[in-house]
Amino acid sequence: MKSTILSRRALLAAAASAAVGCGRKKATRIPGYCFVANQGSRSVAAVNLETFRVQQQISLDSAPAAVVAHPSKPKVFVLAPGAGTVYEIDAATLAVSRRARAGNLAVGMLISPAGDSLWVLYRDPAILVELPLDSLKPGRRVRLPSPPDSFDLSTTRDRDNPVLAAVASRTHRTIALASLGKAVVQRTIAAGAEPSLISFGQDGGILIAGNEPERSITIFDVATGKTVVRLPLPLAPRHFCATSDGGQLFVTGDGMDAVVVVFPYLTEVYQTILAGRAPGAMAVTDDASGLSLLMVANRETGGITVLDFNDYTLVAIVAVGQGPGQILLTPAPERQYVLVLNERSGDLAVIRTRALATTPNGAQRQLNARERSAPLFTLIPVGERPVSAAVVTL
Repeated sequence: MKSTILSRRALLAAAASAAVGCGRKKATRIPGYCFVANQGSRSVAAVNLETFRVQQQISLDSAPAAVVAHPSKPKVFVLAPGAGTVYEIDAATLAVSRRARAGNLAVGMLISPAGDSLWVLYRDPAILVELPLDSLKPGRRVRLPSPPDSFDLSTTRDRDNPVLAAVASRTHRTIALASLGKAVVQRTIAAGAEPSLISFGQDGGILIAGNEPERSITIFDVATGKTVVRLPLPLAPRHFCATSDGGQLFVTGDGMDAVVVVFPYLTEVYQTILAGRAPGAMAVTDDASGLSLLMVANRETGGITVLDFNDYTLVAIVAVGQGPGQILLTPAPERQYVLVLNERSGDLAVIRTRALATTPNGAQRQLNARERSAPLFTLIPVGERPVSAAVVTL
């Protein structure tokens, strides 16, 4: 396993100057909203992306934990796990338009690859439930063999390979593979190690499980359920983030101030890269924006570390606020802004994406470590403990 260690002195020096900005061009307006789930204040903040201000605070009767955008309409779905409730919020009215509930305690939710339904994972009872987007009424149900902790959905490859759900149970150390079309569990995989988090590979042919207590990841063959390889890691995996082609998987977790780079299809742990203090949530931009950036939240130092994942070099460090968590980007193709949720300070940090990779005059960055800082565009108070967000355009 190769190792690339960026100077800690360089990281700290860059972080110290990150708040110092320079001249900025006027931002391009985006007609739409960023909906932010505030777990502490039981609300969803609708941030207007034209004015970069909170347009509306939408109160809920239970604490939200996750937000996903409707695939084709200006709406979002908000999950309140403790109540087992999904709320639909309409961007036109900035109000709850519908709600659904199919259990007592939920774990997570995902939009189906076809974009026609929402699948919600419940722990009480142990089921996976379909909510068709046209009705938002509970449809197909998959009964699970053990209490679930997390899940992922595969992508559709062809008619002979239908969409599957992989549902992990940490206590039972198993992964259930379920056919969504038939609404049945087809196979249960004995994971061996505790499956702390799981993710399908890009083509749906492999399943990757992070094993936090054993500091490893295991890759399974989906068709057979057999273990392909188990790879030891220098940290306890807590977060996954993959490039759009699935060729690189980035892993962060407790035990090392670094990002581990894994090549899933080569079954190889390729490199370990220093990425600031206590790296956590991540995001990548590798689409039509023309940038190849890996952004890593550093909760303890209140910043994000930005790396170029083509050569794993440090691009920038940005001071964003207290306790940065989820990182997301405004829609393609331009990907104009990076949005960071600061869970402890209760605000949304906004960074111009191009500021991460270019100097003020637009030239590509060729700077020394002390100059590798980028300014914030703005900081927006959104509520108490923001934990999840999604962007919709009008």
